[in-house]
Amino acid sequence: MALNWCGVPHHILLTFLILTLSSWLFISLLYDHKQTTVRVTSEPQLRTKYGADVPVVRDYFQFRVENTSDYARTDQLPTGKSCSVAVERRFDCGRDRSLTRAACEKRGCCYVPLPWTAFGGPPWCFYPVSYPGYRMGALISTPRGQEANLTRSTPSYLPRDISTLTLEVMAEEAGRLHLTLKDPFHARYEVPFAAVPPSAPTDTQALLYDVEFQPDPFGFVVRRRSNGRVLMNTTVAPLLFADQYLQLSTTLASSVVSGFGEHYTGLTLDLNWTSVTLWNRDMAPHSDANLYGSHPFCLVQEGDGQAHGIFLLSSNAMEVALQPGPALTWVTTGGILDLYIFLGPDPQSVVRQYHRVIGYPMMPPYWSLGFHLCRWGYASTNATRAVVQKMHEANFPLDVQWNDLDYADKRRVFTFDPQRFGDLPEMVKEFHQQGMKYVLILDPGISSTSPPGTYKPFDEGERRGVWPGPTAFPDFTKPDTVSWWEECIRDFYAKVPLDGLWIDMNEPANFVQGSVHGCPDNDLENPPYVPDMIGGHLNSGTLCMSSQQTLSSHYNLHNLYGLTEAMATYRASRPFVLSRSSFPGLGRFSGHWTGDVRSDWEQLRYTIPAVLLFSLYGVPLVGADICGFEGDTSEELCVRWTQLGAFYPFMRNHNDRANAPQEPYVFGQQAQAAMRSVMTLRYSLLPFLYTLFHQAHSSASTVARPLFLEFPSDPNCQTIDKQFLWGSSLLISPVLEEGAVELAAYLPPGTWYSLYNVNLLFLFIKGQYLLLSAPLDTINVHVREGHIIPQQVPGLTTAASRRNPFLLTVALSSEGWARGELFWDDGDSLDTIERGDYSFIFFLAGQVKLDSSLSQMTLIHTFNLNRTTWGGADLICCKVVIFFLLKIFSLNCRCL
Repeated sequence: MALNWCGVPHHILLTFLILTLSSWLFISLLYDHKQTTVRVTSEPQLRTKYGADVPVVRDYFQFRVENTSDYARTDQLPTGKSCSVAVERRFDCGRDRSLTRAACEKRGCCYVPLPWTAFGGPPWCFYPVSYPGYRMGALISTPRGQEANLTRSTPSYLPRDISTLTLEVMAEEAGRLHLTLKDPFHARYEVPFAAVPPSAPTDTQALLYDVEFQPDPFGFVVRRRSNGRVLMNTTVAPLLFADQYLQLSTTLASSVVSGFGEHYTGLTLDLNWTSVTLWNRDMAPHSDANLYGSHPFCLVQEGDGQAHGIFLLSSNAMEVALQPGPALTWVTTGGILDLYIFLGPDPQSVVRQYHRVIGYPMMPPYWSLGFHLCRWGYASTNATRAVVQKMHEANFPLDVQWNDLDYADKRRVFTFDPQRFGDLPEMVKEFHQQGMKYVLILDPGISSTSPPGTYKPFDEGERRGVWPGPTAFPDFTKPDTVSWWEECIRDFYAKVPLDGLWIDMNEPANFVQGSVHGCPDNDLENPPYVPDMIGGHLNSGTLCMSSQQTLSSHYNLHNLYGLTEAMATYRASRPFVLSRSSFPGLGRFSGHWTGDVRSDWEQLRYTIPAVLLFSLYGVPLVGADICGFEGDTSEELCVRWTQLGAFYPFMRNHNDRANAPQEPYVFGQQAQAAMRSVMTLRYSLLPFLYTLFHQAHSSASTVARPLFLEFPSDPNCQTIDKQFLWGSSLLISPVLEEGAVELAAYLPPGTWYSLYNVNLLFLFIKGQYLLLSAPLDTINVHVREGHIIPQQVPGLTTAASRRNPFLLTVALSSEGWARGELFWDDGDSLDTIERGDYSFIFFLAGQVKLDSSLSQMTLIHTFNLNRTTWGGADLICCKVVIFFLLKIFSLNCRCL
């Protein structure tokens, strides 16, 4: 249809013409038609050795020192630089700021514009081949590995450049390489909470990798020894190391990359000229935002079933630029470069190797795996009691009742309102008598406005100097603060016998920028480089970067704040702690929830990759607010979300007081029946889920698991994030689309049995998408062949369930066998594994019997096996045989 300009007001038309002309002139000025040809070339090839100039150390790491300075083809521009670089291999020379041609060339970089990419896509200003950098000296042996000095004869374009560095290379395990780059003359900030000390050097014959160095300009290449595949090649762009700007680039072996959380992303990242920022921020999940946690770890699937991981241990603000080379660039605002490479060789091994560095996750209390209910808006103990009563009347399982900040007197933590919550201690005792638990919220900010002597947490904290500045946010890196925090919790527990703590707003979140008094004007508040982030400043929505904590400035420690609070809170008998802020190692002390998700179908889908990624990050106790936190849910959405949430490792329904209530009992009878059914199913599976947590705690396994961890050689599983596994046995395929009553689900190779009907099975040699029926009352769950799932007759609380008989679901393989495990302890005591105060049963089933051997049983737990459901055989007679010390106990079970 032709446009009718006659009806357009003159001023609007004139404005349109001016904007169009301005845009055309802007592009014309930036775009140089004489330099539009970009010749695509192959990546640098390692070709010639340097020989005697740099010794080749073969007795330890079998390093090779190579010359990677030449591209296959080069074009000499008038400046003398070699700028013939494939577009996808361009590494940005102006990450710190936008550059004109003159400013770019002043840095010694190439300026070659591309059409229609002025505001995104490949950089116009990029590093030429062999950009001047550090020169590597000779490698020398040390007790921990190898060291070399790096020096640069000319400074870079960055302020406060550091001209000499020390490279340390440590072969800590056969599958773990550790490299650091530091200033040898001045101590710099390093992350202070390493889970494990560096390991002793490993026998080089067992290494899964080789390392090659380019001496000038410095770079290194990491290869997989078994096939020679290049996993990292940092020679493609210069290393930069200044006081507040550290940059390292590398190629990647594949474009299938997962990690660098916490962000609103799928399971794998988009490498098409995107970037992610790691800087903890109170921000509801949405795209292109830095969220509550920072996890500078990624897992790269190599396409043939092998995988590797890369971890840059830094708590400073960080940007990771991703490009389709595939390649990435790290830029951090301080500290050192502390790099780990995990060789796997399979994805499961990568995750275990990573968790050995950051620490294995804690063992949660059994009751924390039940259903949790919360709402910001339970404004009194009477309102809270009424919710619990309605849940019981509707026959819904409920283990843990929560209160948001409504309970606090004038919103001051460690207090409760004397009018609305005056009988809070009595209410909690009532819950305990019903076999339930109680959790409440605890924000780190401590009110400083109360008159002296009226608010003990502030008065005592001020006396001990726990504040990192004029604001009342505790410094959890100070030992006195930890003692003070424990005392505050202990004093409050003496009044209110709570069972767990929900530590929120601990990024830390602040409703002013930095401080009510403003922040100093210095390099910490206004560094030369700030990653692309919400608010545009490091102190946006948080504290001043100049705030001095015991171990360093908040500039360095910001991303660690939530972790240090969780460490201070994780005390007493197998505590339950849930933290919003996160950093590597959080899983040793706390669980996590995904924050203020919206009540819509898009965010429902987002929660699956969020949960799966936190499993990779070593935080298996993770979930999202079921039915959404912000906005009004619908009945259908809440049913589908409850079905999915029943398979979150952490299951909680929670929403905002501004929105409609969404407790299960507020919906219609059909919806209630669907929710009740799936919640009951979860409770029946808790022995299996608890065993998965034991495996995560003891051997760095994962609980909620992406399919690619179990089927790494299946290309269809590489990016699936609408289905997931519990351990290696259960495949969960939820409905994620409004109005859907069926879904296309992928079943990997093998035999899969329906959990609801073991006589309904699917057998695939190659794996296949299948259209599954999924009416509103159904979530599809399948059992993998060769596995035994321990279950229990469900009750309305975990305490009641634990007294009920056990069940076994046996899914025989095509060869006629199955195996499974059950870990069992009292579910609440600390260090039962370390004390040997538990039972561990290994099940093995065949065509003629089911055996159960007890590898550990110091406390005699009663196991009442009520029923065994078999799949894969018409008639099986079974016998449970339990071996304990020198005695054999037998229990006959019925024949099916």
